[in-house]
Amino acid sequence: MTALAVYRGLTRASAPLLRAHLKRRARRGKEDAARLAERFGIASTERPAGPLVWLHAASVGEALSVLPLLAALRRHTPHAAVLLTTGTRSSAEVLAGRLPAGTIHQYAPLDHPVWVARFLDTWRPDLALFAESELWPNALTQARARGTATALVNARMSARSYRAWRRLPGLIRPLLAGFDAVLAQNPDQARRLAALGARAPAAPGNLKRAAEPASPNPAALAELRAGLGTRPRWLAASTHPGEEAAAASVHTSLAPRFPGLATLIAPRHPERGDAVARELRARGLAVARRSRGEPFRPETDVYILDTLGELSLLYSVAEIAFVGGSLTPCGGHNPVEPGHFGCAVLHGPDMANAGDLVAELDGAGRVADIAELREAVAALLADPAARDRAGRRARAMARRQTDVPDAVLARLAPLLARLDPAASAA
Repeated sequence: MTALAVYRGLTRASAPLLRAHLKRRARRGKEDAARLAERFGIASTERPAGPLVWLHAASVGEALSVLPLLAALRRHTPHAAVLLTTGTRSSAEVLAGRLPAGTIHQYAPLDHPVWVARFLDTWRPDLALFAESELWPNALTQARARGTATALVNARMSARSYRAWRRLPGLIRPLLAGFDAVLAQNPDQARRLAALGARAPAAPGNLKRAAEPASPNPAALAELRAGLGTRPRWLAASTHPGEEAAAASVHTSLAPRFPGLATLIAPRHPERGDAVARELRARGLAVARRSRGEPFRPETDVYILDTLGELSLLYSVAEIAFVGGSLTPCGGHNPVEPGHFGCAVLHGPDMANAGDLVAELDGAGRVADIAELREAVAALLADPAARDRAGRRARAMARRQTDVPDAVLARLAPLLARLDPAASAA
């Protein structure tokens, strides 16, 4: 019996457990109870007539990264509808109002054979695009069995995942080899995917870097600007445990040198807002939290953005942005978004997830530890001309990423051509 057959049997037998799991999540608010049927493959809206492209992204980060691709698809294939599926309630909330016209959102069915079959029988996609590392065996094998072309876009394979998948060649190799196209984020990811069975993967670039940041809420931005006034300020964005303490240490050290200093912090996981606020208050800092609707007041030292999808609010006012996940061993986060806003970008020593972008910055902004972060922030606060030069350098780096969606579409052109009614008629 093949590994795929074993997987199908196990998932088929797991239906009662999966149902109970979804219902528990719904009771805890982690699933949209009103749309829970979608997780069982039951559509909540009708399929439009004509060709349809199905694009699946796991959660918030993946969904936001494919927005530029969605927009490009709508421009280049206006005759085809686009169905976007995600697996989390937070992703649907963040995407609300941001999807291009003609795009339908549904929650993805869990990878149970019956629920996947129901979903595919309803939507009948002509082309299925899976984002990043979404490799669901039942969905992939059933889509291909129905004649649906499949592609893996913005594909990534971390070193840890690569080592894990190498122990399961009977499962991963047929999944990857079955894609009509595999488009990786960078050459390193392409090499790993090829070693696991992908056929001639290409590396047209990382869609996450091409995503235009959302415009901040005008009222919230006006309120924050009014609260900050002319106070010197800097931002620690997408922080992980330990990095908020580092930001607090920088603030405490620099406040005497820069009267009125404001430190803005956006934890990578907003649900950590309570813990971060407690930690900073224990250090004697006055804290305001976005999730609580607390404004930035004259006595505020630190403003915590503990909400989803609003990071552009802080990038719009910060001028200096430290990219989190880089002082801690997390590989660093995306430096492109602060670059779009012209922020001077700082980062720690671990930027493995964006090493090529860091290279474009010619080593500028790298700090080895908290002491160097403190001195880098101080230098930029004290020198507006240097801050402006760093911001222009980061903006230029960000603008160079905007061609990635078109590069991805060019690689998908043979598959997209099949959706053209004129081509089919010919």
